[in-house]
Amino acid sequence: MPKDEVILTAESKKKLEEELHRLRTVERARIAEAIRKARSYGDLSENFEYQAARREQAILNGKIAEIEAMLERAKVIEVEEKGWIDVGSKVTLVDASGKQIEYVIVDANSADPLNRRISYDSPIGQALLKRKAGEQVEVRLPNGRTVVYMIEDVSYS
Repeated sequence: MPKDEVILTAESKKKLEEELHRLRTVERARIAEAIRKARSYGDLSENFEYQAARREQAILNGKIAEIEAMLERAKVIEVEEKGWIDVGSKVTLVDASGKQIEYVIVDANSADPLNRRISYDSPIGQALLKRKAGEQVEVRLPNGRTVVYMIEDVSYS
């Protein structure tokens, strides 16, 4: 996969498109109105409301550009059973102490580590991709530690 390519599920792509539409329509209009209102106060060089609205506009334009770039580079994948771990897989791991841990492998846009939804691009996600139940996997964590897991089960959402 090329490094600039962004893997998304169809659901994630739809959410990004909806967010982009909201930012372009609702948020741009709200900020434009705030700028118009602030301009009516007079001297723009000392007008805090105007400066704040312009900063907010710049941040919004950055978010819009970021989402547009992501969508341009998007490769939409179908979540399907493949016989190995891939985006959309629900994985049950067992660590060295026998503790079970479940993760769902998702695209980067849907990652939510606190709810055990990890990106395919995370250290654990990368180590698990293309592996099968019954395999042992060694994961090097960002803190330098290495953890070994046994892949107990792989299912698909």
